[in-house]
Order: sequence, then C-alpha cells, then structure tokens
Amino acid sequence: MNWELIFTVTNSWALLMWLILALAPRRDMAMKGIFYGGVGLLALTYAVIIIPLMTGMIEGGSSEGNSSSLAGVQALLSSDGGATIGWIHFLAFDLFVGMWVARNADKYGFARWIQVPILFFVLMLGPLGLVLYLLLRFSRHNRVADAVVPQ
Repeated sequence: MNWELIFTVTNSWALLMWLILALAPRRDMAMKGIFYGGVGLLALTYAVIIIPLMTGMIEGGSSEGNSSSLAGVQALLSSDGGATIGWIHFLAFDLFVGMWVARNADKYGFARWIQVPILFFVLMLGPLGLVLYLLLRFSRHNRVADAVVPQ
C-alpha cells in the first residue's frame, strides 16, 4: 500500500474539515457534512484498513505489535502502516471532539473568535484543547456539572 499517499490524503481532508468547522457558518448542512464526510469518512478509512493491516493481509504493519505493553505499542506505531492508521485514528477522534466543542460553545454563546484558538488546540493537541474548553466553560457556569457534562 502507498502509506504516504493515504497519510497525505487523509491529513489534507481532515484539515479541510477543520477549516470548515472553524470558519464556515455552522448551518445544519455544514455540520452534517463535517460529521459524515469528515469524521465518518475518516472512521470508515480506519475501519477498512485496520483489520487487514493487523492480520497481515496487507503489508505495512508490525507482527510484533500489540497494545498490552509500551514496547508493543511502539512496535505497532513504528511501521508505515501503523503510524498512518494511528494518525487516522487521531484525526477522526480529534475532529469528533472539535465538533462537540464547537456545537457546545455555540450553545453556550461563546464567540467564534474565542472558539477558534481552542479548536486549534483540539486539532493540534487533542485532550489539551478539550481541557481548555472545559475550563472556559466552567468559568461561565456556577455548577461543576454544567461545565463538564456533555450536553
């Protein structure tokens, strides 16, 4: 498999979805497009590749890799296929979290100029961006449950 091409295409596609999420009006059609065309397509790409890769049906994986130890995870991610599929995993989940942050921030009235830097942190540093948003949301609410429970 051409792992470089798969990496480049999925990475570029995810970046396009992030730009739409950050800059375009959040109309229903745009959000559905990001969800199904972005998160869904990345997740489908992951699903189509992960099983054949892990079972050795396609080249590019590591036969020594597993997720039960640090060494096993390092072996999984050290191959071209493992690194690519790991990256697609990050892209799909970070975009999903970014969508939740954006929709939730809209619901709670946060201006787009506040959301964009947080979305950038979700894109680049995943959980750190989520923590920043939760702290921001907590600053606007009196009860902890209002600040941290996804709604």
